[in-house]
Amino acid sequence: MADYAKIFKAYDIRGLVPDEFDEGVAEAVGTAFAAMTGARAVVTVRDMRTSSRPLAAAFARGVTAAGSDVVDGGLGSTDMLYYASGCLDLPGAMLTASHNPAKYNGIKLCRAGAKPVGQDSGLAELREIASGGSKAAAATPGTVRGQDLLSGYADYLRSLVDLSGIRPLKVAVDAGNGMAGHTVPKVLEGLPIDLVPLYFELDGTFPNHEANPIEPANLADLRNAVVVTAADIGLAFDGDADRCFVVDECGQIVSPSVLTALIAVRELEREPGATIIHNLITSKAVPEFVSEHGGTAVRTRVGHSFIKAVMSERDAIFGGEHSGHFYFRDFWFADSGMLAAMHVLAALGGQDKPLSELLGQYARHVSSGEINSQVADQAGATARVRDAFIARPGVSADDLDGLTITGPQWWFNLRPSNTEPLLRLNVEAADEQTLAQVRDGVLRIVRDDS
Repeated sequence: MADYAKIFKAYDIRGLVPDEFDEGVAEAVGTAFAAMTGARAVVTVRDMRTSSRPLAAAFARGVTAAGSDVVDGGLGSTDMLYYASGCLDLPGAMLTASHNPAKYNGIKLCRAGAKPVGQDSGLAELREIASGGSKAAAATPGTVRGQDLLSGYADYLRSLVDLSGIRPLKVAVDAGNGMAGHTVPKVLEGLPIDLVPLYFELDGTFPNHEANPIEPANLADLRNAVVVTAADIGLAFDGDADRCFVVDECGQIVSPSVLTALIAVRELEREPGATIIHNLITSKAVPEFVSEHGGTAVRTRVGHSFIKAVMSERDAIFGGEHSGHFYFRDFWFADSGMLAAMHVLAALGGQDKPLSELLGQYARHVSSGEINSQVADQAGATARVRDAFIARPGVSADDLDGLTITGPQWWFNLRPSNTEPLLRLNVEAADEQTLAQVRDGVLRIVRDDS
């Protein structure tokens, strides 16, 4: 019996194959999803994992058993699913475990128009229906038909960011044997770009490195390739290619906050006065640049379902997260690593400076990156940190997502993991010395060091 409570996460379904997530579960979820949405059809896309094809077929069996049709997009990225859901106005399912190791798989879901399905927006209801064990028996089962989505996806992205007039660029791309190896060549086809491909072969065993670019170790090959080939820029994508990280021409990793600021300024040039969303881990340089360029910056919790909801409510033109997720109003408020990469390529190719110089203006503060600590009593440790810092002069606190403490020249956020006994710390300061003092002070308390 599958443990549905374990595999249904905050934003998606994910588990070990076949121990936790198998074809029976995928079929049950397909039936439940068709019933919950009441849709005439559901569009599906899958990644390159060896288990994705049979799991996608099982999900489709469940959907058709409930009387709904399936539009099978075959291999693709998660943002290709969002494109299909938006263009076809259908709910969708992406069979993927994103950046997780090969033994995992899962399903990312959205309603018609790429609207998110998270714990508070349908996933809890779906779990109840799927775990009920009832079998659908529609009088007339649905049908499955294949449809090419890649060409339309590429054309749509290129209609949003015009790269045809940029100067010639050499671009190294590490697909991590994931779906970017399928999508990037089509999107960049015919442009003045000399592509240096790394690990474009679709291989769900990830023979070269994990397809998780948020871990610096997984960017080592790209950083080396950029320097060795004298590339102008390096791009790295995760397994389902919805996240993108950037390396400059010197082989240095670019902060996603810097990319958020750059894209925000570009979008504000296109639509003055627009609203930009950023999560509370993003550098404070982001709201500074948004304000300086006449926009409205709105701070939100960490997590794509929160950002997408606030973006829709505020009709925000763009949103960015520290994790490499970038969201666009013109992309149904959904995230697309490829679209973010195209904005950076357009900015780089539209002028003559190297990327490091172009982006230097957007890096105003120093940051720690995310530091995890295993803590049994997360609430107790957080309370001790609050007590230690709140009495200091000029310090304020808020609880939007965990604990954020702000001082005169620094801030930090300490928040619990949703799935593990961890506290996650992010610190930003005006200089390295201040950063080290604040970071070490918090960690000393959290880890109960003497």
